[in-house]
Amino acid sequence: MLSRTADHLFWMSRYVERAENLARLLDVTWQMSMVPQSLEAANQNWYAVIVLNSLEDDFARKYSEVNADNVLRFMVSDPDNPSSLYSCLRMGRENAHAVRGTITAEMWETLNSTWLELRAQSYEQLTANGPGDFFDWVKTKSSLIRGVTLGTMLQDEAFNFIRLGTLLERADNTARILDVKYHVLKPKGEEGTSDFYQWGALLRSVSAFEVYRKTYRAVINPERVAELLILQPDMPRSLLFCLKGVVKNLELLANRQSEETLRRAGQLYCEIRYARIEDILAHGLHEYLSDFMDRIYDLGNGISRDFLVPAQEVA
Repeated sequence: MLSRTADHLFWMSRYVERAENLARLLDVTWQMSMVPQSLEAANQNWYAVIVLNSLEDDFARKYSEVNADNVLRFMVSDPDNPSSLYSCLRMGRENAHAVRGTITAEMWETLNSTWLELRAQSYEQLTANGPGDFFDWVKTKSSLIRGVTLGTMLQDEAFNFIRLGTLLERADNTARILDVKYHVLKPKGEEGTSDFYQWGALLRSVSAFEVYRKTYRAVINPERVAELLILQPDMPRSLLFCLKGVVKNLELLANRQSEETLRRAGQLYCEIRYARIEDILAHGLHEYLSDFMDRIYDLGNGISRDFLVPAQEVA
């Protein structure tokens, strides 16, 4: 497969998954903002979204104040923000357009109609019934695109690059969503009376509320939430589940220069597979997730180097 084709497939899936996960992150922040709290605490929650996406400077250039409306406008419909939902779905569609001959007609039609529907509406129209409905729309469209991919694509190299991009992006974003809760905790570490509702919102944001109840059959406990989203091998959005899929697809795509990237992916997978939540929390969840995100970024660079970036021609 041409590296250019692989690049478009990889990034098509990453942008679609990124849009879904950003919608989930914004949704959990919106739900947490409904809990009684000070204005300062609410704005800190919204600023955490900006920080976790490394957009502090870009946001500051456009807005002088951090509040719900400014952050939502910036992350939902700002075409100048490369990480906004608008930009992610546009880039997903553009990458799909570049490889229309490789993906199925159903995939293209689903991606294209999603983008056209989004482009036709203003921010005010998108959020007219509350941002929650719009975030649900994004999650539904992403699930539809993923379902069409799984149901119509030949499971060859093209499919492997799509799955690789999806799982790598999902692992990074699950870590980011989980980190939001700890990012805004007070240094004294005392959970407020609203903690139950915040953890419930977090679980629902990754479609894991029912899964948690089925797995633990108990009240929501922060340690168990972290364990579910990091170490549960059967949870589709856990870090362990995603890394297992990343390793599997890297093995199927392996070439002569991808050995080191596969080794690093396998090492990270094994560390998570045999980890204990007690040890992770003792080290510090924020520190653990930050290190994980750094290593996911490193894997992304390795994949680009090994498969996606054409070799420099010798003059």
